[in-house]
Amino acid sequence: MNPSTAGSLAEPDYLNHETTVRSWLLTRDHKRIGVMFLVLVLFALLLGGVFAMLLRIELLTPGPTIMGPMTYNRVFTLHGVTMVWLFMIPAIPSAFGNFVLPLMLGAKEVAFPRLNLASVYIYAAGAALTLFGMVWSGADTGWTFYTPYSTTSPTAVTPILLGVFIIGFSTIITGLNFITTTHTLRAPGMHWSRIPLFVWAIYGTSVIQVVATPVLAMVLVLVALERVAGVGIFDPSRGGDPVLFQHMFWFYSHPAVYIMVLPAMGVITEVVCAFSRKNIFGYRMIAASTFGIAFVGFFSWGHHMFVSGQSTFGSGIFGVLSMLVAIFTAIKIFNWVATMYGGAIDLKVPLLYVLGFIFLLTFGGMTGVAVATTSLDVHWHDTYFIVAHFHYIMVGSVLMAFLAALHYWWPKMFGRLFPERWAFVAACTIIFGFIVTFLPQFLLGNMGMPRRYYQYPSEMQWLNVLSTAGASLLAFGFGLIGIYLLWSLRYGKESPANPWGSRGYEWFSASPPGPHNFREPPRFEREVHDYTVSEAPHVY
Repeated sequence: MNPSTAGSLAEPDYLNHETTVRSWLLTRDHKRIGVMFLVLVLFALLLGGVFAMLLRIELLTPGPTIMGPMTYNRVFTLHGVTMVWLFMIPAIPSAFGNFVLPLMLGAKEVAFPRLNLASVYIYAAGAALTLFGMVWSGADTGWTFYTPYSTTSPTAVTPILLGVFIIGFSTIITGLNFITTTHTLRAPGMHWSRIPLFVWAIYGTSVIQVVATPVLAMVLVLVALERVAGVGIFDPSRGGDPVLFQHMFWFYSHPAVYIMVLPAMGVITEVVCAFSRKNIFGYRMIAASTFGIAFVGFFSWGHHMFVSGQSTFGSGIFGVLSMLVAIFTAIKIFNWVATMYGGAIDLKVPLLYVLGFIFLLTFGGMTGVAVATTSLDVHWHDTYFIVAHFHYIMVGSVLMAFLAALHYWWPKMFGRLFPERWAFVAACTIIFGFIVTFLPQFLLGNMGMPRRYYQYPSEMQWLNVLSTAGASLLAFGFGLIGIYLLWSLRYGKESPANPWGSRGYEWFSASPPGPHNFREPPRFEREVHDYTVSEAPHVY
């Protein structure tokens, strides 16, 4: 079969073999479920972006601009809740993981298709309850729900807590599905040493999801119970301990950082190989560093609590463990760069986002080493420096990888090509806009501007104006992406089966794939991303 024509065969694909609404709502096809998750998380990204722009407009002037202090408190809380719980945690694993992981393993489906469908509706139910809380009265606690304030705030904290609690079940089900699928449904010839590194990243993420998420669920229920029944678990006025909440919350939420970043790193590895025309440099080191990050991440939650009264010895241990994460991350960065070195670089849009990812991760990672040092962290604690650090290493990294994945796998998912020039303009705008938005915030934090304040001294205004200008560029870039991707669905050129010439295993199927992924059982007898032979991958 000629791969260049495989995508245009008249055989039904997963998009058109059934077209009724019912066929989508009751589907057990992992590809359709991935698309459903993609739509949901894109809506969350839009909502979180609107809240962010409202915050940046408010901060254009030192005094009140468009809202009062209570409204500002609620808007930054809703921004954080939306971006962390509704977008960044599920974005890559639930959307792209669902779509490409079985394809990469040569499987027809995930191990538990019905549970997979249930995970979509559980996520939607949790998101709906969270949105109800936002519309009803909002919340003003920040996305971390710190006690004792979250136990006494008059805002609608309880429905938002329960919404996040419900979403956690979707996360656990997705993790169990991916772990079982990886163990039981690999195609013949798919040895453990041939598993694509994106799958390794999703596997490591799934372990964290399954082990750590129940702890978060428990602490959220305890806060809700304290609000409703008045039991004294975290509120010191009732005999509770607010620091206990921080230990339990960060025991999940620090590993959750890697629930967001590890899948992003998996995307980057795939894209680097595809557009460097080389297999990854140091496959085993990349896979091992994934589990190194996941393991150490469970023991470094205390670096969020240097000013919470924990012992000096404890702070020192947590600081050292946090720096170990930087070593594992540096291994990955070194291997990505080494892969590109000497490769036949093809600077397409997905690779452009990879370069943005590496810059933001490296810069943000170095500031992470700085805030893992107790003396520096005490100076920067609760200032805009922390906001900038978090956005560089978490939001920036996840967004860059998400957009790289979206453009890399768009032809695979929908069988259409997007306009390359407009995509190039949007990518440059977003990378530049992101840097302009958050670089000034490092300076603001170092000058002592506290986070979560809606007023500030007038000498800080020019940096806030610069930050808002960068946010406006970001909004323009995302708007451009939305326009040309929607346009491409109807008017874009039909994609060949493998438009990038990639040797990734997911490209051994048609684009878009058929309802059962492959017309015949695939055999992966080459190493993944093997570019030593000129013959294009056989399309099964």
